[in-house]
Amino acid sequence: MARVYLSLGSNVEPRRYLPAAVDALRARFGNIVVSPAYRSRAVGFEGADFVNLAVGLDTDLAPGVLNDWLHALEDRHGRRRDLPRYADRTLDLDIVFYDDLVTEGPGHLQIPRRELQHAFVLKPIADIAPEFRHPLSGLSMATLWAAFPAEREPLQAESWQT
Repeated sequence: MARVYLSLGSNVEPRRYLPAAVDALRARFGNIVVSPAYRSRAVGFEGADFVNLAVGLDTDLAPGVLNDWLHALEDRHGRRRDLPRYADRTLDLDIVFYDDLVTEGPGHLQIPRRELQHAFVLKPIADIAPEFRHPLSGLSMATLWAAFPAEREPLQAESWQT
C-alpha cells in the first residue's frame, strides 16, 4: 500500500462539492485523514476564492490509475474540461505525493505536484503530515511551511469541516 496525499479544491459551491469528494474518497479508500479547509484567492486567473484541503490515504492503485479515478470523480461532480486549464471549477483533485515517488505522466500527472509551492497546497498537507519528507528536497512539510512567506499568499481558515 502506498501513502498518498491529495490536494482538493473548489471555487464553485465548495461547501457542496468538497464534502461530496471527501465522502467518495472515504467510500473508496476507507480510513482517510482530512486537513482543515482554507480559503484563498484564485491563482492563475480572476475568479472566486478557492477553498482547499488535503487528504491522506493508503491505496494499492498505481499512480496513473488513481489519477484516472480522481478525474472521473471530478467529472461526476460537474468538472468542465472544455474550459481553459485555469478556470472556475467544482472540484480540482490532485495527487501531491505518492510515497516518495517522483514521476510525470498523462492526464497532468505530476508527482510531487509543483503547486506545493503555494500555501493552499502546502499548509493543509503540513497540517496532516508535518513529518512527511519531500522526496526531492528531503525537507519535512513542517519545515517547508515554517519557511513559507505566508503573507505572500494569505489563507483564511474555514469554520466548516467535511
